[in-house]
Amino acid sequence: MSAPTELAPGTWTIDPTHSSVGFTVKHLMISKVRGSFANFSGTVIVPEDRFASTVAVTIEPASVSTGDANRDGHLRTGDFFDAENNPTWTFTSTGIRADGDDYKLAGELTMRGVTKPVELNVDFEGVSKDLYGNTKAGFTAEAEVSRKEWGMEYNAALETGGVVISDKVKLTLDIQLAKSA
Repeated sequence: MSAPTELAPGTWTIDPTHSSVGFTVKHLMISKVRGSFANFSGTVIVPEDRFASTVAVTIEPASVSTGDANRDGHLRTGDFFDAENNPTWTFTSTGIRADGDDYKLAGELTMRGVTKPVELNVDFEGVSKDLYGNTKAGFTAEAEVSRKEWGMEYNAALETGGVVISDKVKLTLDIQLAKSA
């Protein structure tokens, strides 16, 4: 694994063409449903002390896609994302620290008007130049959150026990940054 010291100071922006923001949730307690968001953006400001870097990400929940139009429509409603009244979600970092060979990114995640602390497990994938000479950096970040903490409590009990949708949701961000300044 590369060290984040390879990340040059300056402003880096998310390259949405080469990045993804998604989630996984259990359905009927026996399988996983995956979804992603088409519209997101973000900036990373890197000072000389890389551990003082700041991260700001915005996601548009109405851009959700799970491969099923009916489910996507339901996710946009007040039962889940309430995208009409909450058109953006934000993540703002509050700190970065080393964790063995990996990193922890702490921050405040705001969804549905509710802000809660979240800690992401981060793998720094390295820095490279693309075919046009632009400097790029790659990261993978994951966290598990409770959807109920953000007011997404919709569910139904199963006759066999359990519930239709798990409370725990795994967030996964595969991010390529482009150095912009």
